[in-house]
Amino acid sequence: MSEPKTSRLKTVLRDSRLSGVALIVLLLAFWQFSAMYFVHSPTWPTVTRIFEAWFENIADGTLATHLFATLWRQMLGYGLAVLLGIALGLAMGYYKALYNLFEPLVETLRPIPGPAYLPLLVLFVGIGSEMKVVLILVASLFPILLNTYSGVRSIDRVQFDTARTLGLTTLQTFRELVVPAASPQILTGMRISLAISLILAILGEMIVSNDGLGYFVLLAQRTFKVPDMYAGIFTLALLGYVLNRLFLMIESRLIRWHTESSGRT
Repeated sequence: MSEPKTSRLKTVLRDSRLSGVALIVLLLAFWQFSAMYFVHSPTWPTVTRIFEAWFENIADGTLATHLFATLWRQMLGYGLAVLLGIALGLAMGYYKALYNLFEPLVETLRPIPGPAYLPLLVLFVGIGSEMKVVLILVASLFPILLNTYSGVRSIDRVQFDTARTLGLTTLQTFRELVVPAASPQILTGMRISLAISLILAILGEMIVSNDGLGYFVLLAQRTFKVPDMYAGIFTLALLGYVLNRLFLMIESRLIRWHTESSGRT
């Protein structure tokens, strides 16, 4: 009897995320226990107090307002980065002359950290929401751009020769060959940039803003509302997780053939 139970337990641990959920619950329990009996500090509130502050800010609409402000900045900057990165990446990957023209510039700008553009953006764009959107755009652009043109350039040249032999036009070649073949790497770049866009959205709001989750967390810290600060951080963690899971769901449907052939689940 014990062997089948052990086998079922191994199957559950291998095929589900219950172990990961259990780990999070254990860490929160340890936090609660340590705050109650060992670390008596206003900077280390109990988990129950944090959840109280969380629900209070949800009930009065405060978190929803700041969450919406963060999301629209992030999605606008990220969306522009996706459009520009894919378009330029496809062109650089397909046309060697464009690759030779832009690749040195891209490799020069790519290592510059996103926050380093802040002083320049403040001078030319100002300190409003436009600056944060452009900051997200610039920081999110390069992973998408690099993965896109790398994906195109990794396509076997024989496939291009076959497309020309079949009489496909440039537009048809892009639609039937280039985009499908490069899509796994394009989506990888988009997933990396999705996390970067959230980081830069929060950073911009912490530097200068009057709304957004970054502003909410920083204001709570400055006004010594520590449970509210942790509630904002928990919201950011949950937001990042939800966005990532949604992206993976969309990705699995767009490139189901790649997911199945690579054995990913």
